[in-house]
Amino acid sequence: MPDFRPKAEWPRGKIHTLRHQSGVLRDNPWGDPADRAVSVYLPHGYSESAAPYPALWDLAAYTSSGPAHLNWRNQGENLKQRLDRLIGLGKMDPVVVVIPDCYTSLGGNQYVNSPAVGRYADYLCAELLPFVDENLNVFKHRSGRALFGKSSGGYGAMYLAMHFPETWGAFASHAGDVGFDMVYRKDFPVACELLSPFEENFETYIRAFWRKNRPSGRDYTAMMILAMAASYDPDVEQPSRIRLPFDLRTCELDPDRWSRWLACDPLNMLNTRAEALKSLYGIYIDVGMYDQYHIQYGTRRLVDRLTEHDVPHRHEEFEGTHSSIDWRLDYSLPYLVDTLKNARREQINA
Repeated sequence: MPDFRPKAEWPRGKIHTLRHQSGVLRDNPWGDPADRAVSVYLPHGYSESAAPYPALWDLAAYTSSGPAHLNWRNQGENLKQRLDRLIGLGKMDPVVVVIPDCYTSLGGNQYVNSPAVGRYADYLCAELLPFVDENLNVFKHRSGRALFGKSSGGYGAMYLAMHFPETWGAFASHAGDVGFDMVYRKDFPVACELLSPFEENFETYIRAFWRKNRPSGRDYTAMMILAMAASYDPDVEQPSRIRLPFDLRTCELDPDRWSRWLACDPLNMLNTRAEALKSLYGIYIDVGMYDQYHIQYGTRRLVDRLTEHDVPHRHEEFEGTHSSIDWRLDYSLPYLVDTLKNARREQINA
């Protein structure tokens, strides 16, 4: 019988699961767990006595989380299968990949510190990273660490690299959230329609969302806007109170609230974080030219500003949308591994 589906003919790594008890996620407003599983990809031949391995950190998109990247797929590859192939074919050196679970009751994560969501930047950088360093044979220096992610995960990779350059050596962002004026504002009328009946009692809406048998795309849009508001403009005094940047009756933009969102846009963060980005060993940014969330336009503006600030980077725009773009990891992951390898070589030769 002929083989119609390709067979994996390379050595296979394994998934190792650790458990971590977080202190900074305890008592978050939504009762999300502080005890989390951390999935880790270990390449074939991984050994505690070998030379340390570089570590890549995988940040999931909104509506998703780390465990979903390891699920069976009827077409294409999950993350483990892709890593096995890239390493097995010699496309990149063996690497450890950390796959955290940062899912929340707001449907996802932007990986920032927010009292209205949780201190997820601190969770990753101050808690989980030392935990991984202690329990795995990985480089314990930023020249051995990089972040990657798509959409909100890409945003998180950019944000963490901008704010913690002493911790991370490089990042790859696939269609990461940038250009908030085009990415989010178009969804405000939809969110307004669904949320206005609740008269700012959004906890009731969130409870109702999780009890729906078939949440619609419009439901997810409203939840996403709530999640972004909680991430970018949290109420420090009353964390569970979510403040929207528009009026619920007229959908008129609130300039003060909206300005707080814009301050979190990578386009504007770059104004004060350019030097942090210059200190990185590598930056990889790509986006589909037909991205349905219009992220290609913000990305083009971002790379123009990176050039203006003399920040080295690699930018690619490919024929595709925001969906089904995991194949882009074939380009970003080897780039990150090679970038870190070259950085360590330069340190040795310095």
